[in-house]
Amino acid sequence: MSARKFTAGLAIAITIAAAGCSRGDAAADTAAADLNVLVGPENIVIVAAREIRTGPTLSGAIAAEREATVRAELAGAVMETYAEPGQRVPAGAVLVRLDDSAIRDQELSARAAVAAARNANEIATRERDRAETLLKAGAIAERDAERARNGALAAQTQLASAQAMYSSAQKQQAKTRVTAPFAGIVSARQANAGDVVSPGGALFTIVDPSTMRLEASVPAEALAMVRVGLPVEFSVSGYGTRRFVGRVIRINPTADPATRQVRIIAQIPNAGATLVSGLFAEGRVASETRTAPLVPQSAVDERGVRPTVMRIRGGKVERVEVDLGIRDPQTEMFEVTAGLVPGDTVLLGTARGLSPGTPVKVSVPSDNK
Repeated sequence: MSARKFTAGLAIAITIAAAGCSRGDAAADTAAADLNVLVGPENIVIVAAREIRTGPTLSGAIAAEREATVRAELAGAVMETYAEPGQRVPAGAVLVRLDDSAIRDQELSARAAVAAARNANEIATRERDRAETLLKAGAIAERDAERARNGALAAQTQLASAQAMYSSAQKQQAKTRVTAPFAGIVSARQANAGDVVSPGGALFTIVDPSTMRLEASVPAEALAMVRVGLPVEFSVSGYGTRRFVGRVIRINPTADPATRQVRIIAQIPNAGATLVSGLFAEGRVASETRTAPLVPQSAVDERGVRPTVMRIRGGKVERVEVDLGIRDPQTEMFEVTAGLVPGDTVLLGTARGLSPGTPVKVSVPSDNK
């Protein structure tokens, strides 16, 4: 065999061998890739330090901080009303005018009585002064001067009585025009023109919507976690997932003997009159607030002696024991005090069933743009 033929055969053998090795490496890489378990982004969570709150639950109703039922102070027929439900009225606005014909006559009579009494008082005063002058000159006896003094005193008393009656008539006259006690919105009108009302009869209900309050109850055993000034977080029926915040301003010193619940009052700013009175609300008193690493409840296995989570580290699954702090039942999040740090990747849901040591790869959602 010539040297040229030998060299050519060796080159061909090397090429075939190289091709065989290349195919073997590719197959090995494919097999290794097939061993990785794909985990969707919905089955993982990245541990992050966020705020967590917890506290006793509460339920109750929204009510206006200021609400007044305007009532009649005297009997009479309703002549006219000046507001409708839903209408905003300023403080002092006239809401109802009652029939004042009888009271107006009484006022005119009282005014005339004051004028007569004032005139009589002036005459009696001049008589007393003249009698005092004559007594000093010795022109009249002491008993005549005393009679003049008594006459002046009686005239003064009569004038004071007439003025009091006139003032009372004026006040009664003013009560025929019923006004709003504060600026607010009319929530109800209980009287119409032509109705005859009695003292104490309801005419209008006025609500000040600028500030609302939550009248709620908390379990008596949780009372130690509630104090004035704590924030209250709650949702209101009809507002979907929107959350509202207020602050505890009063705590009832006694518990309901039937329910063992304690009433609390929380004040709620209501800019824009968003909330309305009478709606049901439920939430909690945020008695404890922290910023710490958090994981969802669905990531934690509490069946063992210590709670554990499944963490991805170096492309493989590992079981990690963790120490848990407070739990937020509303967001279903746990505070992690030991075992995890922000940035760790933790498995959720069915992915928690993967065995430790399993190689995993997180799939990236495809871009459909």
